[in-house]
Amino acid sequence: MSAAPPASWPGRDGQPISCREKLKMLAENHAEAAQVLRDTFEDAVLMGVDEAAMRRLLAELVASLETPRVKA
Repeated sequence: MSAAPPASWPGRDGQPISCREKLKMLAENHAEAAQVLRDTFEDAVLMGVDEAAMRRLLAELVASLETPRVKA
């Protein structure tokens, strides 16, 4: 199963991102992140880590990401 990227990427102003280059980069990043997360999850479960615990650990990892500084 593959997680598709979102149909639209909301910008800081609430409007969807429309720049084709940005959309291309976001889609590529989404696919890359999805693959790394799938591999990490599968490896952990195959090594005996509890599936629910691993899902929680990955969610906590994402929740702990620091916001990059954005120049206004």
